[in-house]
Amino acid sequence: MVIDWSRIREKWRRVWEESHIFEADVDLKKDKCFLTVAYPYPNSPQHIGHGRTYTLADVHARYMRMCGKNVLLPMGFHYTGTPILAMSKRLAEGDKELIDTFTKIYKVPMDTIKQFKDPLRIARYFHEEIKEGMKEMGYSIDWRREFTTIDPQYSRFIEWQFKKLYEKGYIVQGSHPVGWCPKDGNPVGQHDTVGDVEPEIGEFVIIKFFIDGYILPAATLRPETVFGVTNIWLNPDVEYVKARVDGEDWIVSKECLRKIRYLNRKVEEIEGVRGAELIGKWAESPLTGLKVPILPASFVDPKNATGIVMSVPGHAPYDYQALKDLKKRGEELALYKIDPELLDSIAPISIIELEGYSDLPALDVIEKMGIESQDDQKLEEATAEVYSREFHSGWMKSNTMEYVGLPVSIAKERVKEDLIQSHKGDTFYEILNRPVICRCGTECIVKIFENQWFINYGDESWKGLAEECLENMKIVPDDLLSEFKYTIGWLRQKACARKSGLGTRLPWDKEWIIESLSDSVIYMAYYTISKYIKFHDISPDQLTDDFFDYVFLGNGDSREVEKITKIDEELLEKIREEFIYFYPLDSRHSGRDLIPNHLTFFIFNHAAIFPKDLWPKQIVVNGSVLMEGKKMSKSFGNIIPLREAIRIYGADTSRLAVLSTAELLQDADFSPTLAKSLNGRLERFYDFAMNVINLESGSENVEFSTEERWLISRLQRTIKVATKAIDELRVREAINYALYELDRDLQWYLKRSPMENPSENEKEAASNVLKILLETKVRLLAPFTPYICEEIWEKMGKEGLVSVADWPTYDEKKIDEEAEEMEEMIMRTLEDTLNIIKVTKIEPNRIYYYTSAEWKWEVYLKALEVFETGTLDIGGLMKRLMEDSKMKKMGKGLYRFVQRIYDEVRKMPPDLREKRLRIRIIDELSALRDATDFLEKEMGAKVEVYSEEDSKKFDPKDRAKLAQPYRVAIYIS
Repeated sequence: MVIDWSRIREKWRRVWEESHIFEADVDLKKDKCFLTVAYPYPNSPQHIGHGRTYTLADVHARYMRMCGKNVLLPMGFHYTGTPILAMSKRLAEGDKELIDTFTKIYKVPMDTIKQFKDPLRIARYFHEEIKEGMKEMGYSIDWRREFTTIDPQYSRFIEWQFKKLYEKGYIVQGSHPVGWCPKDGNPVGQHDTVGDVEPEIGEFVIIKFFIDGYILPAATLRPETVFGVTNIWLNPDVEYVKARVDGEDWIVSKECLRKIRYLNRKVEEIEGVRGAELIGKWAESPLTGLKVPILPASFVDPKNATGIVMSVPGHAPYDYQALKDLKKRGEELALYKIDPELLDSIAPISIIELEGYSDLPALDVIEKMGIESQDDQKLEEATAEVYSREFHSGWMKSNTMEYVGLPVSIAKERVKEDLIQSHKGDTFYEILNRPVICRCGTECIVKIFENQWFINYGDESWKGLAEECLENMKIVPDDLLSEFKYTIGWLRQKACARKSGLGTRLPWDKEWIIESLSDSVIYMAYYTISKYIKFHDISPDQLTDDFFDYVFLGNGDSREVEKITKIDEELLEKIREEFIYFYPLDSRHSGRDLIPNHLTFFIFNHAAIFPKDLWPKQIVVNGSVLMEGKKMSKSFGNIIPLREAIRIYGADTSRLAVLSTAELLQDADFSPTLAKSLNGRLERFYDFAMNVINLESGSENVEFSTEERWLISRLQRTIKVATKAIDELRVREAINYALYELDRDLQWYLKRSPMENPSENEKEAASNVLKILLETKVRLLAPFTPYICEEIWEKMGKEGLVSVADWPTYDEKKIDEEAEEMEEMIMRTLEDTLNIIKVTKIEPNRIYYYTSAEWKWEVYLKALEVFETGTLDIGGLMKRLMEDSKMKKMGKGLYRFVQRIYDEVRKMPPDLREKRLRIRIIDELSALRDATDFLEKEMGAKVEVYSEEDSKKFDPKDRAKLAQPYRVAIYIS
């Protein structure tokens, strides 16, 4: 049946909205569950990749609601920052690429784009687009609490937050390196860049080599290796410049000179010089006085730091391989008049002692990894290994002057300090993960920003609070705990304001606007009060610091706050009650890319402002979504806007597609093929449901056969494992059990059920068990596929909505271990028979099964009992068995049988062994005879079943003796 997804979606959207079931208010009779997911930035529609994080949060909310919790899942919109301004500016300039993206991918009408010269028009357009997409996806959001980060009332909340941080000394002013857009003239963070890339700023050490009266400033992250320099690398095809920098004459790349100006240095360009002109000259090391040659290297990037690289081949795999490769390029050596003998004379210098490596760790790793040229991508891995091992475990050798004997980690800092103090070195800031592109299209650089306002995440006492907060939180999955600890450790000062963009102005310095990663860290608290601000028309002027102190911190007296704010005391107390009821936040959902910034800032700011009992309880982190194995990108043309995916595949299908292919940290892989497959499965589920609904219900006292008892038992086990999986947010696993495993069990049951001429009892039993299964499956799938589940729930004649129905409860009393073992024995028998037919290529005419003799059951169970007390070798097992007088009489047959079952019993999982000891003996003979019709139909042959002890059995090949408990012997003719 083809389902009209659109009709079902709109029907249940309307029902949910009209019934207000997702609106959460204070209910002291129920436990609350407060979940949030990042409020979106409305500069484009959400695409299928965004859908994963938001759908996961919604599944979590829906599940907790079905578990009886009073669930609050709110949503706001993040207007703050410069991206919308940059986008508006590009559109006003007629940026063809951006216009094509808007018209061809986002399907924005050209008439609408013309209005986007006003940045707020962009924000409001995509705000509504995203909101509509969230509603279509079925997200169970309390929309009464919606706000934007440029609402005047929200700005008052952010002002209060920043005053608290300022009072505690966590906000400081000073000069600091920041990521910077030269075109926009603003600091940039993750939200300001293409692809949401956070600029990673690294401090290089400049080592001043000398050449012909000029300084050749080589930039390095490893100043301690200066003692191992054998040569300097320059790119012969690059335009370098001679320039006066702070009174010194330098030679640097042209690109470097531009960046130096942003590092607050006095710069005067003198003249240009080609890199080729410097090749073959000699430069003098400032510490050792050693003169080293300047050699050509096309791999030197003029945009990286100074465009000058010192070569340390003993400890840098790239340098070792580059020297080796250069020796092979005779034409290049001749071009620059470099004597080959000079290269032959350059020997790597060993300066670091490292256990487990030779004097030349770079060479060791190159040989170990089989690296043959400097184009080999494994050089990155080789470099990382050498640098890491040397930093953590290396010691400086005797040829490193006064640094001999120091650990590399200490020598690195000492050499840096000494170089700078003696004016033989300097510092240079560079973006390590360059190129990072601002949303305006300009490559970002580093700027030393003076009088900039920073949040000082480097404050040690604050770090202590953040670490304590983290220790008392649950991180899901817990593998990421170390990433959070690492981030808390390395975070330092973070620029928190800029002079342009949308947002809240710093309360004590109105020239500055608080940036987007700083006004989005405790807004979860604002959700608890936003509906009151809207519904009671509370003005920004009424939202004083006294108001927030009272509501969020419990400071002050409600009567005094009423006098100050003109907000009714009863309303104030109600607002305070709502905050205290819902806080602390129970779970925060986000993507992994936000661990180095937003999520860790979220921890810091909560720890700084709120008392410990209001610190957040949990963070849930997930990976991203690929499109058919590739990263989603406009350049790949593989972005599908979320609402388009809903129109093509349906909301339930889209929800399943972003959640069912991967667990939390793995990248999910969306594809049209997957979506179509899931759509087909949901349509088959709907067809099955309609068929079951149309069955006439049986009486309550109907007798269940083994097959029904097995299905009920399997259903209970599915409830148990699916509940455990979703409790731990292993949603792929939960979907697998509810959608696939349950289907497999159903298909087996339907094959096993008598289809021709069933008795009245059989019809009633089948109807009852299928209705039980259907109801359970609908409940299990409701958090994942809410629309189809609501539709089926209604057609089943159930009261209320499945969205607020009870989650299925595991009932151990309904577990029937004997029925499970019976059916599994039949499954194994069928599988073994089909395998024999496949291997032997026999066309079966008649199939004979032989079940175990009674004595074999006694031996089998005795063996299980023996292994309950500990593992024995086969001799030890026989000795224990022979203690039983009955066993002694069995002779050689006993030993041969024990040989066959020994490995099975020894390797058997303890829970299975315990279960079989509880069950004791199952009547395999009756079970197989009852299943004869089924087996004959499956294999297209007559089936006969005998006991091994039956004197009348047909057994021409003497196969019966091979029978053992739970595995019958088989003969096919």
